[in-house]
Amino acid sequence: MQNDPIHELFDELKGNFDMKSPKLGHQQRFLDKLNASKQVEIETKSVRNLNWKPLMAIAASIIICLSVFIALPNDPELMDLASVSPELSNTQDFFTTTIDNELKKLNMERTPLTEQIIDDVLVQLQLLDDEYQNLKIDLTESNEDQRVIYAMISNFQNRIDILNTVLEQIENVKQLKSNNDENTNTI
Repeated sequence: MQNDPIHELFDELKGNFDMKSPKLGHQQRFLDKLNASKQVEIETKSVRNLNWKPLMAIAASIIICLSVFIALPNDPELMDLASVSPELSNTQDFFTTTIDNELKKLNMERTPLTEQIIDDVLVQLQLLDDEYQNLKIDLTESNEDQRVIYAMISNFQNRIDILNTVLEQIENVKQLKSNNDENTNTI
């Protein structure tokens, strides 16, 4: 054992060791530091063990609810004649049915000769429909003002008048065409 390197090391360091006694309270300070480091380890472990899945589910639910709330229109629903009274609802139904029937008749009369007339009428009807949409906004904002209701009824009547006038013009064009055809055949 004389050649053992550890013994040789201790033999060389003999007399160089610090043999002073520690200051008063050294043991308590050492234990306080040791307990503080254990406390930090416990806290970091509890943070690491925190389950994030429920928190993520709650956050996702909140985001979905907010996006649905934002996506829904905040404007009040626009009123039309049907929402004012049952009588006006019947009036609106009558006008829309009549307009639809007249449009069907108009589309049945579509020929290369009447194509331009029908297209022009459809543009005018679209302008009247846009005006009607603005009247619906006015009715909603004015809280069922009678003037707006009359304007809406007048809008429907204008559409029907335009359709009837155009159908009459198409009949006149047909008659003129048939008269011209008869005159060319007899010559």
